[in-house]
Amino acid sequence: MAQIPEEVKNVMTRLEAAGYQAWCVGGAVRDLLLGRTPGDWDVTTNALPETVLELFAPRALPTGLKHGTVTVGGGRGVEVTTFRRDGDYLDHRHPERVEFTGSLTEDLARRDFTVNAMAMDLRGDLADPWGGREDLAAGVLRAVGAPEERFEEDALRILRGLRFAARLGFAVEAETGRAMVNRAADLREIAPERVRTELEGLLCGDHAAQVLLDWPEVLGAVLPEILPAVGFDQRSRYHCYDVWEHTARAVEAAPPQPIPRWTMLLHDLGKPNTFTLDEGGEGHFYGHWRESVRLAEAILERLRFDNRSRRTILTLVERHDCELPLTQKAVRRNLARYGEETVRLLLAVKRADNLAQAPAFHGRQQGIDQWEALLNMTLAEDSCFSLRQLAVKGNDMTEIGLRGPAVGKALNDLLELVMDEELPNDRTVLLDYVKEKFL
Repeated sequence: MAQIPEEVKNVMTRLEAAGYQAWCVGGAVRDLLLGRTPGDWDVTTNALPETVLELFAPRALPTGLKHGTVTVGGGRGVEVTTFRRDGDYLDHRHPERVEFTGSLTEDLARRDFTVNAMAMDLRGDLADPWGGREDLAAGVLRAVGAPEERFEEDALRILRGLRFAARLGFAVEAETGRAMVNRAADLREIAPERVRTELEGLLCGDHAAQVLLDWPEVLGAVLPEILPAVGFDQRSRYHCYDVWEHTARAVEAAPPQPIPRWTMLLHDLGKPNTFTLDEGGEGHFYGHWRESVRLAEAILERLRFDNRSRRTILTLVERHDCELPLTQKAVRRNLARYGEETVRLLLAVKRADNLAQAPAFHGRQQGIDQWEALLNMTLAEDSCFSLRQLAVKGNDMTEIGLRGPAVGKALNDLLELVMDEELPNDRTVLLDYVKEKFL
């Protein structure tokens, strides 16, 4: 079992030596009891913020005095927060005011889920007034107190709950789940950046598929574009799942990293709008990638993705269904256009897409393996697919008499010919070609 780190113990010991209570609280205690290594450690105490600043000066920073939080130590530091009770929440996110209290039980009562409403002291004694340990053992996510009140106070707790479910594989308790659905519309008032962060954590969870399948009604409050996919029969021999189940399974089949997981969430959203039936009753989605790109672009802009991530995801959505001829020419052209990182992501996307199709077609994985092997061979050979690798440069063009835009055109033409294996990447041969065609 993981242990409380020394720097956290030191903070708690000093608080206790000064006559105050000191407890690890929240996610760190939950992960500790699960045998996981906590990422962050928070300490709660009945010492007022000003007292904490005094006790730990000069290593203490008033990072959130309004809410009773002081950060102790360098680097990531340890957040120390005074026991508090929250006032009214008027924006479905933040309390209008907080009141400090001397009661740990009151402090734990304001937290989101029972598994996050436990505290542990230096001796390993557990404060658990809401039955968090029992829910932890049962794999259940249950809101503290009245679920409707918890989610009305802070709507982001709804997505936090789904993120925990995707990460831990926990089931959401029935009353808590009903409250999530009832209050889901409040999520539209939450800052898009916060929504994106929680969705990303959900998507990268080990149990993302089940959460996506169980809670589309809640997720649809912030991603309405997913709702037409839910239950949409593809009527295709390639697919044994509806569009949404295919999407959920493709998400979980992708590497647990933001770019491929977001891509799989978005890659087929255009299918319902492009569905057609042929004379034999077979479903088709011609050009669905264009509609998926359009919908994905709207989602990524709304959630305020950075430009680099947005460009990469849209490229992968656009190309997820493309053919990849098994030739070095095709490899070089893809490398030239997209770069190695994006090409490798595209292979991961195509793998995940295929694994979420009917099992009879999983043999396509072999074709992806072959293309990846050819990619690795092409890179190992240092095959030419960029101007940087070309045997001639701009100054070579000017030395033989080219000027202005003609220099760039000549170099790009040479790169095309080398990638297509119509010319070798040899300086003399390339210069002779330019002299013949451009001078």
